[in-house]
Amino acid sequence: MPAPKPLKNLKIPGVKPPERMCEDPQCPWHGHLRVRGVLLEGVVEKYRARKMAVIRHDYIYYVKKYKRYERRSNLIHAYVPPCIDIKEGDKVVIGETRPLAKTVKFVVLGKTEAGAG
Repeated sequence: MPAPKPLKNLKIPGVKPPERMCEDPQCPWHGHLRVRGVLLEGVVEKYRARKMAVIRHDYIYYVKKYKRYERRSNLIHAYVPPCIDIKEGDKVVIGETRPLAKTVKFVVLGKTEAGAG
């Protein structure tokens, strides 16, 4: 049996590396998947499909016409590596990556400390 791969240091503040090991090549911690672009925080809305979750990203948008802010949200599909344990309602950090499927362009990097537990 080959030795387990060393854990990559992604240097993301507020996210601890997973304790479990995995052999998934699409894992940003243990595989070859590179994280580039934006990092977003969100709440897990649905986690029913295998290795895929729907994340709700809330943000504030400024409307120039009325000189006010409004709350908006997006639903983002994200890949969940097997070494990361999440459930619906958890606060997670997701990172942009290459397209993994038709609608999946993000990967879950881990729980935030505020949402862990």
